[in-house]
Amino acid sequence: MKTLPFYLFLIFSSTYVQINGCMDSLAKNYDQKAIENDGSCLYKNLKVKPQYSVNLSDSIKETSGLILFENSLWTHNDDHDKTIYKLDSLGKIQKKIVLNNVTNNDWEEISQDSSHLYIGDFGNNYSGNRKNLKILKIEKKSFLEGNPIIENISFTYSDQADFNLRKPNTTNFDCEAFIVSKDSIYLFTKQWKSSKTNIYALSKQPGNHSAKFKDSLDVKGLVTGATYLEDKRLIALCGYSKMGKTFIYLLYDFKNHDFLSGNKRKIDLKLSFHQVEGIATKDGLHYYITNESLVRKPVLNIPQQIHHFDLSSLLNSYLHK
Repeated sequence: MKTLPFYLFLIFSSTYVQINGCMDSLAKNYDQKAIENDGSCLYKNLKVKPQYSVNLSDSIKETSGLILFENSLWTHNDDHDKTIYKLDSLGKIQKKIVLNNVTNNDWEEISQDSSHLYIGDFGNNYSGNRKNLKILKIEKKSFLEGNPIIENISFTYSDQADFNLRKPNTTNFDCEAFIVSKDSIYLFTKQWKSSKTNIYALSKQPGNHSAKFKDSLDVKGLVTGATYLEDKRLIALCGYSKMGKTFIYLLYDFKNHDFLSGNKRKIDLKLSFHQVEGIATKDGLHYYITNESLVRKPVLNIPQQIHHFDLSSLLNSYLHK
C-alpha cells in the first residue's frame, strides 16, 4: 500500500510534462500532445518578399511611425515636421493634419487605443541623455475634427542613472517602438550595442512617470516599429540589423502582458539595406511597412517607400483556430 502514492506521483508528473510544449504546428518542435504553449517553439529560417513596394511622397522622406486607423494609414516624419499624413494603401497622401502648439523633437512612433492616438517623442540616439522624453496623447475625435486635444505623458527610464553625453548610436536608452494596452504603454527599446530590445511599462495617463523594466529580448537587430492586436495576443515588431538586414519579429499566443511567454518568430525580409521604420496591420495577416529615405552616395540611394507583406501562411492557423 505504501507504493501507491509513489505510482500516483509518477502518473501525475508524466501528465504534467505532456501539458506544456510548443503548440504551433509550423514549428520544428511542434508537440501534438501539448495543451498549453510554453514559448519553446523553434522555427526554420524564412525570408519573405513584399507583394508590392511603392515610392512615397518627398513630404515624408523621414516616415517614422505607421498605424491603421479609420480604414486609412497614418504616418509622420521624425524631425521638426508636426504634420500627420493620411495615406491610402498605395502610400498616396489623402489628408494632412498639423499638430499646432507642440514640438517635434524626435517623433519616432505612433500607436493607438480605442479613444486616443499616441506619438512617441522619445528618439534618443544622438547623445543618449535626453531628459525630456514624452508621448503625446491625442483624442481621436478632436484629431479627426482638425482641432486635436493633446496631453503629455513624460517619463524617464527607471534604470538609467548615467546621463553623460554619449557618442551617436551607442546608447541602450533609445526607443522607436511602443504599443498601448489597457492602462499601460509598453516601450520596446532600440539597443545600439547589444542589438536587443528591452521592454518597459509605464502609465498611459498624462503626467510624469517612471518606465519600469519588464524583460529583454535578443532580436539580433535594432527595433524601429511595433503594431499590436490585443484581442489576438499578437505583436509584430520591425527593424534591421547593423548590417542592414530587415526583419519582422512576431510575438504571439502569450499570456496576459507577458509578451515573451508565447511564440517568438523572426522573419527576414527581402529588403536589403532599407531603413524600415513603421509597421501596421488590420487583421494580423497583411502588413504595411515604411522605410525612410537612405542616401549614402555613391553606394546607397534608396527612396522612402511603403511595402505590403502577406503573412497568411504563417499566422492564419493561429488567428483562426
